[in-house]
Amino acid sequence: MNKEALRNLLKERRALIQPEGYGFERPTGQGRRAPGLTQYQVDELCHRTPGTYRRLESGAYPKPPADFLRDIAVLFALNEQEWRSLCRYAGIGDPPGPLTPDSGKKVPGVWQEAVDGMTHMAYVTDASWELIAHNRAFARMFPDGRVPTNTMRWMLLDPDGRSTLTDWATAWAPLVLPQLRAALAARPDDEILQQLEKEVLADPDTAPMWDPAVGHIHPDGDERPLLHAADGPGWVTMCAAEPMTAPGARLIVLVFHPGTQRAHLRTPMLRAH
Repeated sequence: MNKEALRNLLKERRALIQPEGYGFERPTGQGRRAPGLTQYQVDELCHRTPGTYRRLESGAYPKPPADFLRDIAVLFALNEQEWRSLCRYAGIGDPPGPLTPDSGKKVPGVWQEAVDGMTHMAYVTDASWELIAHNRAFARMFPDGRVPTNTMRWMLLDPDGRSTLTDWATAWAPLVLPQLRAALAARPDDEILQQLEKEVLADPDTAPMWDPAVGHIHPDGDERPLLHAADGPGWVTMCAAEPMTAPGARLIVLVFHPGTQRAHLRTPMLRAH
């Protein structure tokens, strides 16, 4: 727990909430003149016993429940980065899930310009693997440049995806399915992810792999075989990152080398000197 950072974050954001907007009257006589909601009003609005929020703001509430922190974050209109900071400062680690259903569904428009400026294949998907942005190099990977609308569905269920992803049944599907499982665990109410799960369980090839899927939940640094529509067979190494404003969204940069030999099998890890 980082008591000072927690207190500063909560006091600053609490001061921005106007009590009148929640039906409270601001005292007009002598007494409290501090801006924003009182600690007692926060307890009322979050349906907690008096003194609960005071304990949190003062740092006297070790490992508070995630649902209480979520109620505070929603009341104080925190963004996703502030929500993450709140959970970390309060001592529970990273948030158990996104703050709102829309989290991870959009990224700043400059991301299109960013991927356009990359030499390697690059694309951005939202938290449901819906394609948000991509560059021309990525489009070259597909016949006639037809990019998929959902990259998870393409990787697991599309016949073109299975033919493009060489050794699909061993090198791709068993490693991609755990990503979908992990996303569903974090976003169980996501309708797109729910539909993907139904399609996976209805497919005779992916259904047997669903339950025994290994615990591999991200592709960062993986090198796998791929049949490029323009450049032929080769190996692609994936560099994965997450836009900080959109938890669950992902930037994927694909470094492709044609040929039968892996290019990055023994590439050393980079370290600061």
